[in-house]
Amino acid sequence: MTNSNETNNPIRIGYSLSLSGPVAENTKAVKLAHSIWEKDINNRGGLLGRKIELVCYNDNGESSQVADIYKKLLDEEKVDLVIGGYGTNTIAASMPVVMERNRFLIGLMGLGVNINLKYPNYFAMIPTGPKPNSALTEGFFALAASQNPKPLTVAVLSADAEFSKNPVIGARENAEKYGFQIVYEETYSLSTEDFTPLIEKIKATHADLFFICSYLNDSKGLVRAIHKSDYRPKMVGGAMIGPQSASVKTELGPLLNGFVNYEYWMPVPKMNFPGVADMLAKYQAKAKEKKVDELGYYMAPLAYAQMQVLAQAVAVTESLNDEVLAEYCRSNTFETVIGNISFGEGGEWAEPRVVQVQFQNIENNDLETFKDSRVQVVVEPSEYASGSLIYPYAP
Repeated sequence: MTNSNETNNPIRIGYSLSLSGPVAENTKAVKLAHSIWEKDINNRGGLLGRKIELVCYNDNGESSQVADIYKKLLDEEKVDLVIGGYGTNTIAASMPVVMERNRFLIGLMGLGVNINLKYPNYFAMIPTGPKPNSALTEGFFALAASQNPKPLTVAVLSADAEFSKNPVIGARENAEKYGFQIVYEETYSLSTEDFTPLIEKIKATHADLFFICSYLNDSKGLVRAIHKSDYRPKMVGGAMIGPQSASVKTELGPLLNGFVNYEYWMPVPKMNFPGVADMLAKYQAKAKEKKVDELGYYMAPLAYAQMQVLAQAVAVTESLNDEVLAEYCRSNTFETVIGNISFGEGGEWAEPRVVQVQFQNIENNDLETFKDSRVQVVVEPSEYASGSLIYPYAP
């Protein structure tokens, strides 16, 4: 292929997303945010004078399909660059191919993917920082430790799945760090439908804190089961996937009151980074017709920022060379809709920025309710806080 042809051809960026399967609700929001970025960048003339074309395949939520997709992208589609998909399971499954070919990769929301691999050309678009396992959950335990009188015991419940292993490791570390005794720990199958027996077992321990690491559907089941029970831990939540999503929020409504859970971004004054409101306005305008998360707070800013990092690296280096792009990412700061980011050890964010949010004063199940920052209060860390923790848990 000659150079003149190349400059007329689009820059093609390939990846896989789990557009069906258990995390499809989140990945469809990612796809929409990526398409908004693609349109924005092309409206500004693309990169290196060429249009951008995203090439995305559905891995159906099956990590076993991911390696073959990346081989196809590189060998048959001949994409110029690859990016990581969404989540620990699928990013980890792409890494053998990425490493074998020495490709540059920015993965979206993979927790601790590179801890053991130590691949130098991998970068993580997740605000968990240099100690990802403990950072996701540290705020929950730090908050609990600052209460008076201090709670003493904790029960840990997690889904029996790959994604929950690292948060639970982090929960154990943080329980020890902040002086809590774990009095109960159990995993449950993702096929569990009735959580009442589990909640009754945990109630019998009288644990002060109830730390949960759950997936979308089980999060809903657990919230309902806790509500029906008269077990009232002093704090509940921690690492639940689900309460970040608009459909879960509107389904559960006031049942979420009092729960404390991690988030990566919230529409509070201290997180109103340049460009984020404009991007979310575009996202929310399209989300309803696309039938994806109508708020977009959890997925859209990070997914858009993932592409902004890639774009800045390409534009400044004027290169599509994987080594050149990786070298640039290792030593520069990026301006994104989720704030300024720089990368440190293992390609993780140099500084963590996980926030703990408590649901407060929810009175109905309306979507508009959840656009009001008074019902989703950032309670930790203090530099992003928008209100105070209601303690103890009183739904």
